[in-house]
Amino acid sequence: QQVTCEEPGKSLSHLPINLFQNVTKLSLKNIKITLNNSDKEILRSFLNLTELYLNENMIAVLYNNSFCYLTKLLILDISNNHISTVHKAAFEGLSQLSVLNLSYNMISQLDSNVFTSLKSLTVLNLQYNVLEYFNINPSFKLIKIVLVGNPWTCSCDLLDLQIWLTASSVILENENTTTCVFPATMEKLSIKTAPIQSDCKIEKASLGNPVTSTSAIRAKRSALLTALTPNNITGNNGTHADLPPGKSWTFLAGVLGFVLGTTLLIFTAIKCPTWYHYLISYSHRRLEEIDPEMFEQEFSADMTSPTVSTTNNEGTIVIFEKNHEFAPVEDGFIEDKYID
Repeated sequence: QQVTCEEPGKSLSHLPINLFQNVTKLSLKNIKITLNNSDKEILRSFLNLTELYLNENMIAVLYNNSFCYLTKLLILDISNNHISTVHKAAFEGLSQLSVLNLSYNMISQLDSNVFTSLKSLTVLNLQYNVLEYFNINPSFKLIKIVLVGNPWTCSCDLLDLQIWLTASSVILENENTTTCVFPATMEKLSIKTAPIQSDCKIEKASLGNPVTSTSAIRAKRSALLTALTPNNITGNNGTHADLPPGKSWTFLAGVLGFVLGTTLLIFTAIKCPTWYHYLISYSHRRLEEIDPEMFEQEFSADMTSPTVSTTNNEGTIVIFEKNHEFAPVEDGFIEDKYID
């Protein structure tokens, strides 16, 4: 009724299938199990399991209904894996589960309803993950919880957890070492006693000028999380889970490229009209040269009045003739339509 396979370095492509279905305790440690769809199908046959140990394997995601047929399961240990995502219904069907160990993984976020189906859960171990806050259901009944080793951000997002830890009778194991990492003013203060509530009141009163700004904390978080969290977290059994590397440099490069591109466009838009007017101002043309004698003759012809003939009563014809000659006067000025 008990099967143990804990051979370091042994690699299995899936869970062993040549086991008796009446097995109650199954320990498969460090054999590179991923808990894929075929593994879930094999688990369906072990209906009498009360203890399942899958620690130190290669599990990265806990999908919905991964253990839904193990209705008699009391202890589930999935520590020291590479779990980063836990689906909302991952523990559906485990109504009798008492102990859940998710320590030494890479979990950064947990939905508040993930543990709703675990009606009998008494011990929850989440130590040494990358949790910054944890929204927990107030009706969640636990005897002991382990949260040490996470980069907790003691802002208003953590207030619900702090209220639950204070109001309920749950035991926070290693309380003195379960401390805030952000902000710097609360560093090394226990998440259970840190003055989060007072800061949230000040934040609401200040309306835009908070003392503890969640957005500012999250902005600093990506830059400091890699330095504050060890790259290799080693557990009691000597194994570790590698934390994901920071990718803030890609964001910085994108912002820098955007700023430079925008600056270049603005500079070009401002300078182009100036350069255009500067170049067009040199597009001169020569004034037309007119022969002075030709101009004089044309003007004289226009100004000479025709001969007028009138006849009086006595039949005498009187002829009046007046000629006007144009004499150009030089005034020293040249009319140029180009000059304003």
